[in-house]
Amino acid sequence: MIPATGTRISRLPRAVLLPLLGTGLLTAGGCAALGLHPPASAPHPLPTVDRPAPTPKASTRPDGSTLSDEQAQAALVTESDLGAPWTPTSGAATWRDGLLKATTSAGECQRLLDALYSDEPLGAPARAAVGLDDTDTDAQLRYQIGSRRPADVDAVLAWLRTMPALCARFTATTGTGTVEDVRVTDAPLPEVGDARQGLRISVAGTAPDGGESLLTLDLAAVRVGADSFALTNGGLGDVPNDATQAAVQVGALRLADVRRQGRAQV
Repeated sequence: MIPATGTRISRLPRAVLLPLLGTGLLTAGGCAALGLHPPASAPHPLPTVDRPAPTPKASTRPDGSTLSDEQAQAALVTESDLGAPWTPTSGAATWRDGLLKATTSAGECQRLLDALYSDEPLGAPARAAVGLDDTDTDAQLRYQIGSRRPADVDAVLAWLRTMPALCARFTATTGTGTVEDVRVTDAPLPEVGDARQGLRISVAGTAPDGGESLLTLDLAAVRVGADSFALTNGGLGDVPNDATQAAVQVGALRLADVRRQGRAQV
């Protein structure tokens, strides 16, 4: 028996209501057949509560850095930062093997020569590195993002600060017999980062045949929070210091900016 108009759907026997719902027959037409009067327009659905996506946690490397490899690469100084005549490097400078691969009996000074020759001023392989050449003077700048813990970097910086006293002047000899007069002085850097140290190194060599050479090399190392960078800028003759100062300034600002963007994305 069909219920009279106005009968509430809640009074339908459960045995009748469930099959209708299950088969989808309780449509507008079905409601009319049952004497029900649906509203003219469907009510707005209840608002859903969007659960925020879980915030990803920044992964921390063993060295304490939260930078990804891509971010470390993005923090490098480029030729556009230094301007002309700097260009991407065409390869390791010949003076690296010719003058920096040398030995000395002057204690800690050998460690300094080894760090310069291996291009590991911070004492470990770099996470990201770039080489740039000055096509006017044949100088070469090598810039790298470090991969050591802040405490280890600070220890290296403290050691570098001793070099102008411990290795102010010493003698070294290359594998080809060139005798070198090496001098190390302190080199002021821009007040950037949390800790820093700069050195100016000159290597005056005299070959067995009497030929003479002069290598001038800047070394700079800077820690910015949990991250660090180092650079060497050198060439034959008296290499200007302006590229070193610019690379340190730009490098510290860029590293801090990349770290800040990384925190904003997590």
